[in-house]
Amino acid sequence: MSKPMSPGDRAPKSGQYEQVGPRGGRTGAERTVTRGEPLPPTPRPGMGYILVDPTKH
Repeated sequence: MSKPMSPGDRAPKSGQYEQVGPRGGRTGAERTVTRGEPLPPTPRPGMGYILVDPTKH
């Protein structure tokens, strides 16, 4: 698994991004983000995002 992206980073691909905890634990909370848009804020400091379902187009 690659390093999680931080809130505010630009999404490299469109799709579903899952929030992960500071140590990489999955939360199940997903956000839809379009390529080039910034990732939204997380509920707690230290959390990040991983791409779990890229858009197929």
